[in-house]
Amino acid sequence: MASKTICTTIQVTLIVAFLTTQVVFSDDTVPIPAHKAQLGTWFSTNVGPLDQRKSTMDPALVAAEEGAKVVKVMQDGSGEFKTITDAINSIPSGNTKRVIVYIGAGNYNEKIKIEKTKPFITLYGVPEKMPNLTFGGTALKYGTVDSATLIVESDYFVAANIIISNSAPRPDGKIQGGQAVALRISGDKAAFYNCKFFGFQDTICDDRNRHFFKDCLIQGTMDYIFGSGKSLYLSTELRTLGDTGITVIVAQARKSPTEDNAYSFVHCDVTGTGNGTFLGRAWMPHPRVVFAYSTMSAVVKKEGWSNNNHPEHDKNVRFGEYQNTGPGADPKGRAAITTQLNEMQVKPYITLGMIEGSKWLLPPPTPKV
Repeated sequence: MASKTICTTIQVTLIVAFLTTQVVFSDDTVPIPAHKAQLGTWFSTNVGPLDQRKSTMDPALVAAEEGAKVVKVMQDGSGEFKTITDAINSIPSGNTKRVIVYIGAGNYNEKIKIEKTKPFITLYGVPEKMPNLTFGGTALKYGTVDSATLIVESDYFVAANIIISNSAPRPDGKIQGGQAVALRISGDKAAFYNCKFFGFQDTICDDRNRHFFKDCLIQGTMDYIFGSGKSLYLSTELRTLGDTGITVIVAQARKSPTEDNAYSFVHCDVTGTGNGTFLGRAWMPHPRVVFAYSTMSAVVKKEGWSNNNHPEHDKNVRFGEYQNTGPGADPKGRAAITTQLNEMQVKPYITLGMIEGSKWLLPPPTPKV
């Protein structure tokens, strides 16, 4: 991964056109409602159970779900496995059936990797006793993207009610290689429900392909959501641990106008400490990030966005905002690389069509054990 440096000054020019490439729609074009109280109804209407949607979903996914099985990981020995790694290793390469790994409460000090050859895996924890998957990997030892506690390279992955953390210390800016990823998600068509992600710099590597995060908490300091994914974050808290220095939430890595990737944050809460947080920065030349219907606390700098000291990127960045609220959402004082979107411009980013969700997205799992 290219190295990332934060700018301290911003030189910007006005962006007149926000959309140069259109997000591809499937048939799920019903916009996310403006009122958060309506989210539950909207979601249950548009993301119904499998038995109601078989004809419109990926055939391989339908077949996998109909043959689902559950394996239990319990540290007290009452399950089939005591470690998550052992449970993942028990799943054969070329797996074609959904395997739900039911994880009991506790701290699981493991570095876990789910290979591309093992699709249709779910990690499930009980909401009241969420298991914590944790490890202290750093960029110095593993490289940034491979420092993650949980690496998922396979397709059709689901996590529900799981804590994923990196226990490495907060980088001090003096020692190289302090970046420490909690999650790297590289596989396609992955969903995360009610999960919590804890780290400092580079908490989530939203690496590539289509992903959906709902009702999650993501905590960090610098670039704590980064990568080239095409992802929708819904009703999720973004918690910045700021002090007196600069902090950044998003470093989206779109490198050219032909790349079909973007991050959209809808009905999210931007919280934390400090008052020097950028929503995003131009780590790469063509970043595309949208915040819509979100509540922004005073942690957000009035400029909102940074060109990362690369004024040559000003004409390429796509940093959009739509009907956000809170003291950090005031459009006055925003960097000129920001676009206050209209209804037509924002629509591709506030529907499940952004990630073609009708073909693969299912409600949160509720396994019977």
